[in-house]
Amino acid sequence: MIPAYLRQASITTARIFFGIGIMGIGIQHFIYSAFRPVILPAWPHWLQTPVLAYLIGVAIVAAGALILLGRNKKNVSLLLGSFLLFCLVFIQCPYILFGQPNSPAHLGLWTDPLKELALSGGAFVIAGISANSPKQATFSVIEKLVPFGKFFFATTLLLFGIDHFFYTEFVATLVPAWVPDHTFWTYLAGVALIGTGTAIILKIRRRRIALLASAMLFGWLILLHIPRAMADPYGAKGNEITSVFEALAFSGIALGIAVMQKSVMNNAAVTVTSTKAVAVN
Repeated sequence: MIPAYLRQASITTARIFFGIGIMGIGIQHFIYSAFRPVILPAWPHWLQTPVLAYLIGVAIVAAGALILLGRNKKNVSLLLGSFLLFCLVFIQCPYILFGQPNSPAHLGLWTDPLKELALSGGAFVIAGISANSPKQATFSVIEKLVPFGKFFFATTLLLFGIDHFFYTEFVATLVPAWVPDHTFWTYLAGVALIGTGTAIILKIRRRRIALLASAMLFGWLILLHIPRAMADPYGAKGNEITSVFEALAFSGIALGIAVMQKSVMNNAAVTVTSTKAVAVN
């Protein structure tokens, strides 16, 4: 449990991590003149134009910057979460189900959609720990999705943990070379992810588990993702760089869940008029 005197600093840290992660993903749209797979797949073809990629990139960078700077962060987070959820439901999922040649039963095909689900949930989590000024209106309809943000994120962690057992040989290659017994660490990480996702969904010491998950994900960022990005910054159009920003955002999301007030976490509608969240029954 985070002490009360550290709560505001933790909220700020969660917001900064998430904002930087989102900004980084958005900036890559300009570097490669194409959508990042975590945002939109290479389908449908009529969407795959540099102009649209730039426009979406601008919007994502702007959203990340506003969240990072704390400017109208609640409404921006709500809009970002809604946009990512829209892309997931109406583009990512149809592509996996109907637009690509492989069986959608392969869990590995759902990696990018699941990441987008986590980022969408993360945006709602950030909205849940953010406060509007009294003069700022809130998107009350979208705000009803805030309590579901933690479940979106937890679902991704749970299924990624299962991936560690379905695709052990591949995942083991991601473990740093200097670490002994890659298979053991692959299984251990899988258990940790499954346990974290399950605990958040079932409300089993949710805040403590989320705090530990934030530290775990940040550790993976330092020990795994950053070294891999430095070793191969351009492969697959900067995929390892994308993973760095995703891991940073995920760490921030988990921290956000750890500090989210119960009234926000458990109620379907929440109005924030100051730094305190008040549940609307």
